[in-house]
Amino acid sequence: MRFGIHISPTAESADIRAVGRAAEERGFESLFLPEHTHIPISSQSLVPDDPDWLEGCKHMLDPFVSLGVVAAVTERLLLCTGVCLLPQHDPIVLAKTVATLDVLASGRVQLGIGAGWNEAEMRHHGVEPATRFRMMREKALAMKAMWTQDIAEFHGTFVDLDPLWLWPKPHQRPHPPLLIGGEGPHVLDRVLDYGDEWLPNDHPAVTDRIVELQRRAVEHGRDPIPVTINAVPKDPARIEALITVGVTRCVFNVNASSIGSAVDALDKLARLLEPYRRSA
Repeated sequence: MRFGIHISPTAESADIRAVGRAAEERGFESLFLPEHTHIPISSQSLVPDDPDWLEGCKHMLDPFVSLGVVAAVTERLLLCTGVCLLPQHDPIVLAKTVATLDVLASGRVQLGIGAGWNEAEMRHHGVEPATRFRMMREKALAMKAMWTQDIAEFHGTFVDLDPLWLWPKPHQRPHPPLLIGGEGPHVLDRVLDYGDEWLPNDHPAVTDRIVELQRRAVEHGRDPIPVTINAVPKDPARIEALITVGVTRCVFNVNASSIGSAVDALDKLARLLEPYRRSA
């Protein structure tokens, strides 16, 4: 079992570099950062009734720039998005960004992707909510082509690329893992179709769905598919249940409103997880 942390950095919260160093020093394997480019005012009624959460989304730093500065001050910590809103990105630009980060970080990138939930935000990016999952698939496949082929091309409904050159290629071969986020009814289809791992938030049905995913992986001729669970409660019973079902990585939310609160939370979490590290 591997353990990671998830924070939502802003310009007002703890320095992301200091948090990354502190997490690595305490033995955490990975750092996950979320993404919102902005929050349309028209969507305010759709967000949870949580002023702190809304403020965090409004002030959120760019995940790739943030992971880049963390890469510069760490050596082992995996640099992960949780999740990148892929339909809202140009696939050529994102393929180059991810590959560049992976090269400069010596192969530490894990790309968690999702289609998003804020329809107004999507529309500001020219994304039609009804087709966002199909768009996500095409952009993921197009990026894989650009990462793995010297001369790449892709022809789909939403992405249409004539032959092109794109470098750098990622440090990891064939490419950084794609972790498919979400818990919807068709998410396992997406994981089996073009994902390398599944990245759901923790919820009561997730253990049964992990069993289903691994059964279907066998049917598709695939090895067991790694599963990362986000927002795991800091509860030994739940951690043990996830270990039993074969979860690869548990990710915990950490309060990083200040470096003091982040370090305190990391210390408490490290103590909680110590028995599971010793038995690994």
